[in-house]
Amino acid sequence: MGVSLNWLKEYVDYDWTPEELAHRLTMAGIAIEGVEAEGDDYIMDLDLTPNRGDCLGMINLAREIAALNGNAIRKAPVALKENGEKIEDYIAVELADADLCRRYAARLVKNVVIRESPDWMQKALINSGIRPINNIVDITNYVMLETNQPLHAFDYHLLQGENKKIVVRRARAGEKFVTLDESERTLDNEMLVITDSQQAIALAGVMGGFNTEIKTNTRDVLIESAWFLGPNIRRTSRRLALRTDSSQRFEKGSDINGVIYALDRAAALMQDLADGELVGGICDAYPAPEPNRVITLRPDRVNLLLGTQIGTDDIKSYLESLTFPIEEIDGVLKVEAPSYRPDITMEVDLIEEVARLYGYDKIEAVLPLGNTTQGGLNAVQKFRDRVRVEMAKNLNEIVTYSFINPAHLDNLRIPSEAHERKAVVVANPLSEEQGIMRTTLLPGLLGTAATNLARKNENLAFFEMGAVFYPSEGSLPQENMRLGAIITGTNEINWLHNKVNYDFYYLKGVAEDLFRQINIIDYSFEPVQNESYHPGRTARILSGDTFLGVIGEVHPTVLQNYEIKPRCCAMELDVEALFACSQGQVMMQEITRYPAVERDMAILVEAPRQASEVLSVIKEAGSEYLRRVVVFDLYTGEQVPAGYKSMALRFLFQAFDRTLTDNEINESMANIQKNLETKLEASRR
Repeated sequence: MGVSLNWLKEYVDYDWTPEELAHRLTMAGIAIEGVEAEGDDYIMDLDLTPNRGDCLGMINLAREIAALNGNAIRKAPVALKENGEKIEDYIAVELADADLCRRYAARLVKNVVIRESPDWMQKALINSGIRPINNIVDITNYVMLETNQPLHAFDYHLLQGENKKIVVRRARAGEKFVTLDESERTLDNEMLVITDSQQAIALAGVMGGFNTEIKTNTRDVLIESAWFLGPNIRRTSRRLALRTDSSQRFEKGSDINGVIYALDRAAALMQDLADGELVGGICDAYPAPEPNRVITLRPDRVNLLLGTQIGTDDIKSYLESLTFPIEEIDGVLKVEAPSYRPDITMEVDLIEEVARLYGYDKIEAVLPLGNTTQGGLNAVQKFRDRVRVEMAKNLNEIVTYSFINPAHLDNLRIPSEAHERKAVVVANPLSEEQGIMRTTLLPGLLGTAATNLARKNENLAFFEMGAVFYPSEGSLPQENMRLGAIITGTNEINWLHNKVNYDFYYLKGVAEDLFRQINIIDYSFEPVQNESYHPGRTARILSGDTFLGVIGEVHPTVLQNYEIKPRCCAMELDVEALFACSQGQVMMQEITRYPAVERDMAILVEAPRQASEVLSVIKEAGSEYLRRVVVFDLYTGEQVPAGYKSMALRFLFQAFDRTLTDNEINESMANIQKNLETKLEASRR
């Protein structure tokens, strides 16, 4: 923003050259990019940090200079001449969405004459980068630059309805509105609009409407001065790609208690420069007045953080020079933060104010004192690194955003009552694509797979370790670390290896290999229904009674939602649960010198029976010498009764101290067969 120094001198006196002024302001935390001569004037280019939006107003910038040189600021006097009428007879205001607009005030100026504004006002606007239009519009812009309070002027007679009324409400989804630049814009239900009895007349805090524009034949002007919620204005501005001087100021935070002064100042100028007649009174909707924040400041805390020896009286002097009211009670300062400084919210903010007025260059640079300790990773961090290394043996690691589009929850078919629906909503998202914090890693995994498949990368094997977030009663969301994976296609083929399909069993093998490496011995896969996964091809993973995660083939509808054609298998594990179930002490097994013996058995079981049930019954009945049992064949069809399936099993027996005899193995096989017949009604083929 460009600042005219000639204009600035109307509010505060100083003896510095333009270069000295720029240097002093920069050293006080108000960065100045440069100073350029413009005729008999100098234009100072501000480079403000986001928290100092108040300095976009001349009066507030003058207050900073006054704090540096001890002079007083001058605010333009407001002399109003109201007629005998009452504004209540002309207009009413309703705040339908007071959470987004906490204050809305209006004045009515009648019988104005539309013409060019005087040269001094046009010059001030041009030097600040604003194009003069006419005296009414120029006055609203001039007062905005002066006070940092955006204003808007409506042609009163273009408001619809017999009993004219201003309503501040959220727009309706899909509502159309034509702004002053004659562009039709489509609104959503999170955008705030100013309406009359029948139609929207302004996009709150951003731009007015073409339907109530000030024109050469305008005679009566309704002036708006309001406070709008900054994050909402920023969202609207970004969604519509419409950033204005007004929206910029509301985004950074405006002064809710400065609404009336700016309104009166504009009304007074319209009386003087447009021959207006001011209707008596203000229509001021302010349902919940807010007192200024009172912050406790400890002088010893100031010196502890800054490494200085600043006296209490000096601390008070610095803050009082910024017009902060102060009361000292028992050596502690009670400081009232003015409403034009929304960035002052806690003690450390006041300490920063003291530091910049004391002078950053006066604070001596010293090395920190204290014991130093060697850094290192704790057990959880080491475990996560180990998991990441083990997964990287089979899959490629990816990293995706923690912020996602809420539509992903619908794309994943997550039920409305599911825990994953309870997402942390981002108050000020950069875009709709980052509106909430993720509750699952699947959106990032599927999105990455879709992007690669669209670029003809067809053989994919990805994993990601990252946090998911849920609301909590504290100030910060609850974070849970998850491990996700997705595969599709086949592994790379070369002359040495045959291709292996990236399917459910491959991913299950990856999980089992991980469990083996992190020493999780007791685990099982059980069928489960999950809306994001294919019914009948999904399992939950348990370790005892502890839920470790879900693995399965992604549901076809979900794949369609992400425009993915080939089948994909995915897995999501709870890293904290993995850590809890991982046995810290690795158990080693003796290598036996004696031979192993294999036996095969084919059984008939009911078709719905899961292999895990069969294996569990076998392990119960098997002797201490049964080392392993695997299913190596499944068959249904001829020679197998309807409703049954043939399951071929391979048993491995081995002892550590001797060679097993046939009688011992036969006895164990007989016990296994008996247990299968008793508990599962299975029969041997």
